[in-house]
Amino acid sequence: KMAAAAGGAGAAAALWSEVNRCGQNGDFARALKSVNKILQISKDDVTALQCKVVCLIQNGNFKEALGVINTHTKVLTSDIIAFEKAYCEYRLNRIENALKTIQSASQQTDKLKELYGQVLYRLERYDDCLAAYRDLIRNSQDEYEEERKTNLSAVVAAQSTWEKVMPEDLGLREATYELCYNSACALIGQGKLNEAMKKLQKAEELCRQSLSEDSDVTEEDIEAELAIIHGQMAYIMQLQGRTEDALQLYNQIIKLKPTDVGLLAVIANNIITINKDQNVFDSKKKVKMTNAEGVEHKLSKKQLQAIEFNKALLAMYTNQADQCRKLSASLQSQSPEHLLPVLIQAAQLCREKQHAKAVGLLQDFADQHPANAAEIKLTMAQLKIAQGSVTKACMILRSIEELQHKPGMVSALVTMYSHEEDIDSAIEVFTQAIQWYQQFQARTNYGCCVFQPKSSVHLSLIREAANFKLKHGRKKEAISDLEELWKQNPKDVHTLAQLISAYSLVDPEKAKVLSKHLPSSDTMSLKVDVDALENSHGATYVRKKAGKLTGDNQQKEQGQGDVKKKKKRKKGKLPKNYDPKVTPDPERWLPMRERSYYRGRKKGKKKDQVGKGTQGSTTAGSSELDASRTASSPPTSPRPGSAAAVSATSNVIPPRHQKPAGAPATKKKQQQKKKKGAKGGW
Repeated sequence: KMAAAAGGAGAAAALWSEVNRCGQNGDFARALKSVNKILQISKDDVTALQCKVVCLIQNGNFKEALGVINTHTKVLTSDIIAFEKAYCEYRLNRIENALKTIQSASQQTDKLKELYGQVLYRLERYDDCLAAYRDLIRNSQDEYEEERKTNLSAVVAAQSTWEKVMPEDLGLREATYELCYNSACALIGQGKLNEAMKKLQKAEELCRQSLSEDSDVTEEDIEAELAIIHGQMAYIMQLQGRTEDALQLYNQIIKLKPTDVGLLAVIANNIITINKDQNVFDSKKKVKMTNAEGVEHKLSKKQLQAIEFNKALLAMYTNQADQCRKLSASLQSQSPEHLLPVLIQAAQLCREKQHAKAVGLLQDFADQHPANAAEIKLTMAQLKIAQGSVTKACMILRSIEELQHKPGMVSALVTMYSHEEDIDSAIEVFTQAIQWYQQFQARTNYGCCVFQPKSSVHLSLIREAANFKLKHGRKKEAISDLEELWKQNPKDVHTLAQLISAYSLVDPEKAKVLSKHLPSSDTMSLKVDVDALENSHGATYVRKKAGKLTGDNQQKEQGQGDVKKKKKRKKGKLPKNYDPKVTPDPERWLPMRERSYYRGRKKGKKKDQVGKGTQGSTTAGSSELDASRTASSPPTSPRPGSAAAVSATSNVIPPRHQKPAGAPATKKKQQQKKKKGAKGGW
């Protein structure tokens, strides 16, 4: 037995040396085999069990490693194996369990603090996470300081993006592309898009520089690393309204086929938002990317929520009513106070022409969640207007107490009441808004006896109310508003003129008294430079006064007059065959049909020239068309006009000027015909 024990101890020592050598070389698979052999010799060896857990973690077998820890709880206590257990739970996305394991550890080592910061970030507890990383940076000095600063900047960026917290200046030197990228994300959260784009461009440059130094890194590897930076650039373009550029960059990233499922899901979701209710088939393809395995562990809660909202909207646009209702109901159960789920449900009901049911749904939500009632009631009013119930829409809007005094709300209500010709209700809206500002001023000036001027919004409401009353003939009601305005600004001539105009119809004597406050005509004369006004860029018509010009201007005008006198009228062109001795035809400018000598179109003139009969037969006019006969023998009868053409060319009358013979006779015949056809007349 002693010899066997000695042999076992020697074998164990050899196995331990093998484990040590493999661990230094990074060959954890081979080290695991040696550890298993050691555990066959001593199954409860604490060191061997720890080594086995580490080897499994290094090989990525987190579930098996956690199984070993849970199986040997008596040997592997929390003090010994707390970090490894928490790390396995973290990698298996059991974040809450990892937090409990860390908090239950008796001693908080640096490794546990590092993991604690990561866990808090995944749980979106950004304030606690920021404090944890600050403590780590303050109390640690090793080669991982740059990584800790990067994580710290990521926390600040998340606060700015998701919690809308103004980020504080951490004084971090942006020497790496990760720090530049996180700084850009923080700027996006603040709405500083142009500055964020510059940071991203700097991050891209630093990334290329750092990766190009490694000879083993290819251009494809660099592009894959730059994908997340380009994705954020495309998001900025989308926010700036450059949707075409953003869409092109998004598609370029998708073609690279990055391994980060979270990045692909975000890009696919953003493309869906660009498509909206157009290109729904492409949006359906992109939805599949958002459903990839592991996406829920890569994105924040708000990102996942936005993706689900867009899925519900896409289902509505593609007429998948049941799917839309299912998704929106699920979202409402997850976030009962959120507005979007109930708005999507109401929109789906409106698409199904169930407007009354949609309004009832919105009313129920407004009653259950008074804090969000204002936005819901605005939607209800919009639905009522779409149905043509303007009066009911006004009632809903007036029930929103926190918006009653807003100028936009007052303007909308007055416009709607005017459309319905309900002038009394419109004036009542003005009155309530003015009273609200009076009460607000009384509360703010409580205990102060000094005269306080009214706010600009208050005065503008009074002026609009007065103008509205004057427009609709309510002179007496407008007078009090105008007097209040004049009291606030006695130098306002426009208000005084309106007040006098209103009093002239109600109390002429009062109007006369007030007219004394008008400034005299001398003080109201406007000092206007007429020449400068006429020569201004906007002057389109200038009327110059008649008068004598002196000096250079007179010479200039005379010179222009001489130039005008020298201009001659251009002679019109005459016809080539024009003969001044012949009197032109007075009807030459009329169309041929309207001339007195027009006989009408001769019918059958060409019929005689068309060959008839059997093939090869000749017609009476064929001899005239025979060129040989005309050359050898003269024609039997002269052609019309041929003798005149041979005898005297100088006496030829041009066709444009000549009047055909027999024209008066034709005119007489036409008159006789008209007389004959007038038998059945008056």
